[in-house]
Amino acid sequence: MKKNSVKKALILTVALTTAVSLAACGKKDMEISSPSKLGGESTKAPVVTTLPAAVKKTSYPLKIKDATGKEFTFEKAPERIASVSPAETEALFALGLEANVVGVSDFDDYPEAVKSKPKLGSITKPNQEALIAANANVVFTGVSMNVDTVEKLRALNINVFKVEPKTLDDTIANIQTYGIITDHQDQAEKVVAKMKADRQKVVNAVKDVKQENKKKVYIEFAPGWTVGSGEFMDELIQLSGGINVAGDNKGWYEISEEKIIGQNPSVILFANGVVDSKSKKSLDEIIRTRSGWDAIDAVKNKHVIGLDQNMLSRPGPRLTDGLLEMAKGIYPELVK
Repeated sequence: MKKNSVKKALILTVALTTAVSLAACGKKDMEISSPSKLGGESTKAPVVTTLPAAVKKTSYPLKIKDATGKEFTFEKAPERIASVSPAETEALFALGLEANVVGVSDFDDYPEAVKSKPKLGSITKPNQEALIAANANVVFTGVSMNVDTVEKLRALNINVFKVEPKTLDDTIANIQTYGIITDHQDQAEKVVAKMKADRQKVVNAVKDVKQENKKKVYIEFAPGWTVGSGEFMDELIQLSGGINVAGDNKGWYEISEEKIIGQNPSVILFANGVVDSKSKKSLDEIIRTRSGWDAIDAVKNKHVIGLDQNMLSRPGPRLTDGLLEMAKGIYPELVK
């Protein structure tokens, strides 16, 4: 991996301890036919290749492809499951699979029960020995682990199943996939139904906001880092009725402070709890005291709003909780 990609991954791992990574080079996502809610492009998610339609009970053997294009065959529901992605771990626990989870990443902290599970290392490069010792039937990983690392682990006969969600629909599809693989489809549908209801609540609340009246939004999730188009966090801003002032670039990137001043967002969102390792300042303080940023409308009008960093950046079952929180921050008069 390139040196710059490594730097990006480390920044996100330390700053957010989430499953957000900038080092997903070389991925080969599999497309499904349903369009995403925004942009009309195909949603990307794992593809089931052998499953009868309209059933709530999985028929084994099950063949299914992950985001790398690798086809997996499950002869039965996996009894021992590992996860090295906080978002995937949250999904597994939400499906009632706590007893089956035999190991999690060092950064997993939700729900509370996850803290007692054996730790398997980082979300970008987990501990190989710990993974082998876990003897899991399948290891789930998300956006933080690049394909090269996935392949190296597979070469050690570790059965790594990778997802690469770019949209909220991708996140929902992944949760449904976990339900199918583990024969917990009913539980998955309950989680998904709640997420869809959350999304619809936000969409309904902001549907009458005209394009010319939409608020300009800037979001910062680590010191100096924001998100552009093509990522789920950008989609959340759009679903919330906002315009992402950083959306003219793609992916996760370092900001130009002068550019943000020029864009003059009316709302600034930031990840609560993030502290700069060098200055020891909170992200809130960094934003409010930047040179020239006192001229930005969001700062002048005290519309600098902290959001839960994990709900904001983990593409799992709580992502729509983050969406609701974001929408309330942007349009408190509309989203209750």
